[in-house]
Amino acid sequence: MSWIKENKFVAGLIGVTLVCIAGLYFFGSSAAGRYEEELSKFQAAADEARSFESLPLYPKTENVHGKTKALAEYRAAVESIQAAYGKYVPKEITNTSPQDFTNRLKDVDAGLVKAFEESSTALPEGFFSGFESFRTSLPAAPVTGLLNYQLNASQFVLQELAKARPVRLVNFYREPLAEEIGQTFTPGPDDAARKHSFELSFVGSERSVREFIGAISNPSPHYVVIRSMRVINMKKEAPKASDAKFEKEAKASTGSPAAAPAEEQSVFGSLPGDEAAASEPAAAAPQPAAPSVRILAPVLGSEDIRVFLRYDVLQFLPAKPLP
Repeated sequence: MSWIKENKFVAGLIGVTLVCIAGLYFFGSSAAGRYEEELSKFQAAADEARSFESLPLYPKTENVHGKTKALAEYRAAVESIQAAYGKYVPKEITNTSPQDFTNRLKDVDAGLVKAFEESSTALPEGFFSGFESFRTSLPAAPVTGLLNYQLNASQFVLQELAKARPVRLVNFYREPLAEEIGQTFTPGPDDAARKHSFELSFVGSERSVREFIGAISNPSPHYVVIRSMRVINMKKEAPKASDAKFEKEAKASTGSPAAAPAEEQSVFGSLPGDEAAASEPAAAAPQPAAPSVRILAPVLGSEDIRVFLRYDVLQFLPAKPLP
């Protein structure tokens, strides 16, 4: 203590030096810790950058040009699809008065009934083109526009069915609109079209089924998508031996040949010289014995089939603008 008192300046200098050394040590230690932390972050970022450089679309100049070209081609493809399906987007759906819709519904139904009568197709009892609920009541005015759209689609499908000439229309069902039962239709964020669902059941030949399916499957004023189809053969039993018919062996005949059957005579009538030939006596020639004839009754391919279809008419929504 006496030395410190006698050498106050030197003691103070030593004390300040020690404090500075301690401060420098603490600062250096904390700086070294921050350096290690930052070095670790830099190393992680550098490793991530090197991994990006190995990717095929690393943002280099040539990759940027390639990406721009690919996006342009993709945009052109989407626009072409929008244009192709644009014709199935209704230009305008305008509501009419309930009475005007009902009058048009009656006219369309009368035309369809006449078409089915001309094709000899039987209709189910109470048929009203799928709008049986409006036979005795009027629709709400705010839904007449969409009902007209469904009526046009139903008219198209049923007209094509009448052209195919089936034997019988068993059932035609239209799924009610959400707006008809007090609900609201809200398309999803990725929805491109609204579905209008129908069910159809009829009986006809295999040819009529092929013609009808082909007619409604081709692109037309309405975009029809068949969701499910069931075909039932009306002849459920396998062919039996009793379905075959046999004729008795024809007896051999002798003498002059008989006159040719009507189906073997010329469709143009008698030919020149036929009268002279008929007046001359014909030489008797032995008639060969007629072979036995076996006739098989048709057992497959001519029976009717019953078809059930569940299909949607797609009402495409307006295309969303591309970014």
